[in-house]
Formats: sequence, structure tokens, C-alpha cells
Amino acid sequence: MNQLNKVRRHLIVAAAMLASGIASAAEPLKVGLILPMSGPFASTGRQVDAAVKLFLQQNGSTVAGRQVQVIVKDDGGVSPDVTKRIAQELIARDKVQVLAGFGLTPLALAAAPVATQARVPMIVMNAATSIIPQRSPYIVRTGLTVAQVTAPMAQWAAKNGIKSVITLVSDYGPGIDAEKVFVKEFTKAGGKMAQTLRVPLRNPDYSPFLARVKDAKPDALFVFAPSGEGAAVMKQFTDRGLAQAGVRLITTGDVLDDDLMATIGDAALGVVSSHHYSAVHPSPENKAYVAAFTRANPGMRPNFHGVGGYDGMQFLYAALKKTGGDSDGAKLVAAMKGMSWTSVRGPVSIDPQTRDIVQNVYIRKAEKRDGGIYNVEFATIEKFRDPGVE
Repeated sequence: MNQLNKVRRHLIVAAAMLASGIASAAEPLKVGLILPMSGPFASTGRQVDAAVKLFLQQNGSTVAGRQVQVIVKDDGGVSPDVTKRIAQELIARDKVQVLAGFGLTPLALAAAPVATQARVPMIVMNAATSIIPQRSPYIVRTGLTVAQVTAPMAQWAAKNGIKSVITLVSDYGPGIDAEKVFVKEFTKAGGKMAQTLRVPLRNPDYSPFLARVKDAKPDALFVFAPSGEGAAVMKQFTDRGLAQAGVRLITTGDVLDDDLMATIGDAALGVVSSHHYSAVHPSPENKAYVAAFTRANPGMRPNFHGVGGYDGMQFLYAALKKTGGDSDGAKLVAAMKGMSWTSVRGPVSIDPQTRDIVQNVYIRKAEKRDGGIYNVEFATIEKFRDPGVE
């Protein structure tokens, strides 16, 4: 009889544990999406938010037995302290199991120690300084690095008759990365650097710097500025008459952000840029994505920030399928390492050592097409890794 009671007790305990496991597995998986929904970089937040909503609309809010709840928080895009506090509150109060988003590098760096301490995966969809994944073993990036899209531009310039260049970059992490990588690759290929100029990130006035460029008369001006600043750069470049003075403009794709092209207008025509995504990327996946995005968001053109968000969700869903719905931070990050998929931008993968994105980089030229101005790709550098910054 005692033996029978022991068996019964074991069965009751086992049933309770099983019920607890089922209940735990059925709990919603909460994603804290931290974005600049207001302030100077609000276009980034709007794009990512729209792309994440589109992904959920197309794929449903349940994966591997877990309902996915996305909690969007606006950090204003300019204060690392605010971003860090929001990340802490999302984990402590809202019990999120994944952090995502992050519009600019200083904000991602502020949240990195929070992710590490809480052992919560942090999907960086936008911030683009090379060092970001090194700041936490829980960071995985689905956007880009500035170094990754800058190196091909420097190499293209050196091969296409541009012998002297001035760089003009925003004075913060990604801009400094762009400057260093461009100088290294361009001079290595035989080019000459006339000057390197840095513009304040907040309230920038490009005109005095552009006046110096006009006086120096390089073959080309290479510009990096974060999304949201491209229209100002292009307007002042045009107003200062640099093109008429014989200075070519070459940029990373941030300056010719698809979301800004209607505002920039004809000033963009002929400008060559390098980036990992264009709204007219000719794959069937992208054509379907652009059609769905524009239907869901009339008046908006999808840009690279949105793609970072869309792929971030696709990436999270795939990782949850691999873990069987287990949202343990270490298990999710392990599942993410080495993952590959067909993105709307082309084939992409996650480097298992660096946890950074590997992707095609395209050389594009701004042209009129289908009633608008688009960055039309004409060369591809396949499966390009972040080259790092020395």
C-alpha cells in the first residue's frame, strides 16, 4: 500500500510539472521594440514599426505555440539614458523576453549591459557601428554596419576615375567608422584623401563644411549622415553649386534613404551610393514586400530600416521554431547563430562568431523610374561581411 501511495505521489508531481511546463510554454512571448517614434529620427521608427506590423499581419502573432506580443516604446532617438531606462523598465515591469529596435548606435550601446545582465536577446535592427555586437553576448544584428556598406563605395570610387576625395561624416560612431573605412580602402587602392571633415550630429549645419569642399575642389565628396539628414545634405550641396564646380557626390545609402527620396527630389539624380537595400531591388520577394508595404502604408516607400525590422521578426520566428518555443535567452541566441534566409534585400546570414549580418552590398545610381526617383542597383558585392574598423 505504501508503495502504491508513493507511485501516486510521483504521478501527481509529474502531472503538476507537466501542467506547469505547458502553462509556461503557452505564456505570451513579449518583445520590447525600442524606437525613435518622435524627434529628428522619427522616420526610422515609423518605418520599423510599419514593417513589424506588416510581418505580424502576414505571418500571424503565434509561433511555436507562443503568442507574440510586441510592445513599442518611443525613446526619442537622441538620449542614451532614456533608452537604457526604457530597456530596464521593459524587462523589470513588462517582463519582455526579447529587446529589439535601436535607431542609433549610442542608444544600442546604452541598452547592451541591460541585455547582458538580464540575459535577454537584443536584436539590433538599425544601429550600425561595427563594435555593437561585441558589447553583449546577447546582441544579434539584422540591419547593417556602416563599414560594411562603406568599403565597397571606396573601392568602386578608386576604380572609376575618382582620384581625390574629401569625406564629410556625422561626428558619432557610425560616421567615424565610415570615415576610417573609406580612407583605408580608398588610399589602399591608390586614391588621395584631400581632407576629412566631421559635422556635429545634433543640429548640423553643412554649409561651412561644403564651402571648404568647394574651395578644395576634390574629384568627389563622400558623405555619411544618418537617415533623416539626407535631404538637408543634398539641398545644401545643390545650393552651394558643388556639382557645377566639378565635385561628384558619392554616399552610403543612408543619405539617399528611400523614405526621403520624394523630399530630396531631382538633387539626387545621378548620385552613386552603396547600400544593402533599395526599394527597386529586382527580386520577386522584394516586389511582393514593396507592394504589401505600400498597400498597408499609403504614401510611404519602404526603406532599409524597415527591412531591418521585418527581417528581425522573421529571424526571431525562425529561432523560436528551432527552440520549440523556448524563450531562454542563451538558447535563443544559440539558435540565431549561423542562421540564413532569403530576405527581401537578397540572401543573408548571421555570422556564428560575430553574431553580425552577412549580406550583399549594391552599388546604385539615383534615376527616374515609375514616376519617382529610385536607387537603381548596377553592381553587387556578394555575401559581404563587416570588415571591421581599425
